[in-house]
Amino acid sequence: MFEELINPKRAERKPWEMFFIGLLYTSVSILVANFLFGNNLVFNKHISILVITFTVMFSIPFMFYIIKLEEKKDEEIKKEKTLFKEHGKALSALMFLFLGFIVAFSVAYVVLPRSYVETNFDAQLQTFCSINMPNDVEGCVAGSLDISTRAIAPSFNDGMNRVASILSNNFYVLIFCILFSLLFGAGAIFILAWNASVIGVAIGIFARNNIAQLPLGFLRYMIHGLPEIGSYFIAALAGGIISVAMIKHEFKHEKFWHILEDSIDLIILAFLVLVLAAFIEVFITPMLF
Repeated sequence: MFEELINPKRAERKPWEMFFIGLLYTSVSILVANFLFGNNLVFNKHISILVITFTVMFSIPFMFYIIKLEEKKDEEIKKEKTLFKEHGKALSALMFLFLGFIVAFSVAYVVLPRSYVETNFDAQLQTFCSINMPNDVEGCVAGSLDISTRAIAPSFNDGMNRVASILSNNFYVLIFCILFSLLFGAGAIFILAWNASVIGVAIGIFARNNIAQLPLGFLRYMIHGLPEIGSYFIAALAGGIISVAMIKHEFKHEKFWHILEDSIDLIILAFLVLVLAAFIEVFITPMLF
């Protein structure tokens, strides 16, 4: 039923509708995971992962069909400029879907009772704390420490080191997006949904004492988050397009090599956008927040 709510062609015409689809998928996932497994002694400890699992399950049909649509465009469109413009429509739809995920996760973190937050976002909290307070992850998760989310502008040398550190991690994620899409078609949606949940928790922590700060927290993380996540979606599209092309065409077929060339261009673009996002995160975000 959920996969019939919107189809890829309609999503590309009205990409903003995917924002509400993302809100719906995430909200229903939280409700279903808690309703089915909230009282289960075993699964209750893993609700945070089950929420992501259900979100991914709801999203896979759309992700699969939009990748097939983009591969079909590669077959029919020869002009690179026109092709990139068409891929941009799919990227817009996916980005709105992702924004819906983030808003739903961040609002849930702020408005849910503390006991539900601890179970629904346990894995995300541990991930956030391992990044921001690696020396006291348990204390951070338990809330015994005042988590500071204010960014501090670094010196140029420290900033470049920070950029290198961020890129080493983000390139790792990007490569996995390509591999997951290449091997499983829509597989990269798991990595992207997981990242949306971690960002949502980070925004929720920023606004945990004052819900009026939620839009500010959203803006803070999206300044560099949008290009970063955009690069992951570009890479996921590229990997998925190659995956579909390998199934449909022989390697000696001219169409396959045209599709492969376009996908490589997308991967290069994804790497460049990811570098830009890292510089924004290190040098621009601290100036504004």
